[in-house]
Amino acid sequence: MPADEPIFHPTADTQRSNDTVERDAERGAGGEIHQTPEGGTRLTTAQGAPVSDNQNTLRAGPRGPALLEDFAMREKIFHFDHERIPERVVHARGYGAHGYFEVTDALADITAAHLFQKKGNRVPAFVRFSTVAGNKGSMDLARDVRGFAVKLYTEEGNWDIVGNNIPVFFIQDAMKFPDLVHSVKDEPDRGFPQAQSAHDNFWDFISLMPESMHMVMWQMSDRTIPRSFRFMEGFGVHSFRFVNADGKSTFVKFHWKPKQGLQSVLWDEAVKINGADPDFHRRDLWDAIQTGDYPEWELGVQLFDDEFADRFDFDILDPTKIIPEEEVPLRVVGRLVLDRVVDNFFAETEQVAFCTQNIVPGIDFTNDPLLQGRNFSYLDTQLKRLGGPNFTHIPINAPRCPMHHFQQDGHMQTRGIKGRANYEPNSWAEGGPRADAKGGYRSFPETVEGEKRKLRPESFADHYSQARQFYISQTKVEQGHLADALVFELSKVETVAIRERVVAHLPNIDKDLAQKVAKGLGMEKVPPAHAPAVKPRTDLKPSDPLSILKNGPGSFKGRKLGVLMTDGIDGALLEALTAAIEAEGGMVEKIAPEVGGVTTAGGKKVAADQKIDGAPSVVYDAVAVLATAEGAEKLKGMHPAKCFAADAFAHAKFIALTPEAEALFDAAGVSDRDGGMVTLSGDADAKTFATACRDLRFWDRVAG
Repeated sequence: MPADEPIFHPTADTQRSNDTVERDAERGAGGEIHQTPEGGTRLTTAQGAPVSDNQNTLRAGPRGPALLEDFAMREKIFHFDHERIPERVVHARGYGAHGYFEVTDALADITAAHLFQKKGNRVPAFVRFSTVAGNKGSMDLARDVRGFAVKLYTEEGNWDIVGNNIPVFFIQDAMKFPDLVHSVKDEPDRGFPQAQSAHDNFWDFISLMPESMHMVMWQMSDRTIPRSFRFMEGFGVHSFRFVNADGKSTFVKFHWKPKQGLQSVLWDEAVKINGADPDFHRRDLWDAIQTGDYPEWELGVQLFDDEFADRFDFDILDPTKIIPEEEVPLRVVGRLVLDRVVDNFFAETEQVAFCTQNIVPGIDFTNDPLLQGRNFSYLDTQLKRLGGPNFTHIPINAPRCPMHHFQQDGHMQTRGIKGRANYEPNSWAEGGPRADAKGGYRSFPETVEGEKRKLRPESFADHYSQARQFYISQTKVEQGHLADALVFELSKVETVAIRERVVAHLPNIDKDLAQKVAKGLGMEKVPPAHAPAVKPRTDLKPSDPLSILKNGPGSFKGRKLGVLMTDGIDGALLEALTAAIEAEGGMVEKIAPEVGGVTTAGGKKVAADQKIDGAPSVVYDAVAVLATAEGAEKLKGMHPAKCFAADAFAHAKFIALTPEAEALFDAAGVSDRDGGMVTLSGDADAKTFATACRDLRFWDRVAG
């Protein structure tokens, strides 16, 4: 091991206090030290059984299902699930809302799920959005994957689609999930950093896990700093199965597409938003629903059969891979609408329990090893977090269809069985429910064969080709953001060897990206590339759906304009600007030096929604400055006003301004004028500006 590799050395005090226990634990009955052939300490279970493979779940055959008898995997995840109480171990920072899901395209020939038998079927829904790494008190705009979990209260029970806003994941096997999360959480000795991955432990783990590099490209992209929950995609991540009434199986992947398009913020904006409003995403979702601007997503499914799975370039069971939409187009089958906020955050958002195992007849699992592990883990973690086996009695988790079973007693039992029958089979006249051999849930009878072994199938071995495909699918602006994100994150890593190991993965993805990151970190040259298990492919074509900027809304609907105004302005111009933005479906928030507002030239009092100190331009999608000459002089003396102008320009936002307001921008160091700045002289200019705002950003300003 190189001298500059990070090695844990316990302190002298720790060594003394634990010396006897550790010495006894390391010695067997015969007094010998338990070591590996290489001389290291042998990994064991908590019961002391030596572990042969800490990388892979025991499964039946190379691509077969996980086996429940894998006690090492079950113990590892069991302990991980119970590490914290009562906060979720991951996804602790979340926000939820109620709504409904409506079928827009029946799938009776594809699945027996009652929900999809008829167009127009509608069921209640609850959705929880979240960050992954931070605790309950962390900020909304951390650079992090977002959870996108949907609970559908169907006629045949609850169906949970527990996904993320990214279609792939860091790891291929659930066995590695505790290691991944331990690495990304705050470091155990110091308790920080909180809600971010820019630290040694995470990148040390990533540098040693080539399978994570595709996810790293997504994580370092703008996908992980979304502008709003309303403007991000959701994915089921794994391949599932639809099974029809005849028992025929069709593979399926789930996609939630926002009707209002994709949008993210810049990293500098995220940092400043977290300071100005750490509840930014929560407030945005609450305000949108309360004002009747209901968020909506289309459910698209990718449907494919065994023939496609066999010929596809990658393994459809590998959760670090996607199926490009160009190869399997989305079929839109429904819409999800959020139209009601929660009545009580704790009772609903905090106590809602999602489980990947919650499926209904007509839906089935595949042998994706990450999914197989999640099916075990989620139920177990709810037992710990919610106090007992009866968490389905909590209203937010209770099915909306009839329930009949023989489960009894236990902590939080509220629905005791009536009568004497609490077992089955029984011969009592009122003997209770019985299994339904015809209509009950049936698993797809997949043929399984192979040796019981802990292994990773060879079909999972290509770790770089799709990472490259994702990168080349981005616009130049997005590629620049991704490179900057890698430089920023790795600049926070103190151990040089870890930085170098991460950068050494990048030539296998894109040599230009590797060069940019190495240069940004002050490296004299790009480290030699890691030898890939499989030679990366360079023939995969760019895929437009992978880019945010290629999938923008082309609309200002649901967005917000911040108008900084001073006394003496033309009231008619303010009204024209407001009308033009509202005609586009946008909202207007008025800002003034004092929260009491301003008085127009016509003597009309206009109340302010915000005081300039608490309304930085980063919280708006576009800005306008309406000022008189005297008002501009006043703003020039206010630091928050100068920051408002400077940041709006730096962040490529569309800016409307009166001629007199140019003095504020000059004072803020913005001497350039470009096509993203519209001078307001009358109603026509207001409409021109509102139309321009459909593009959300004037990227030409920063493209160079």
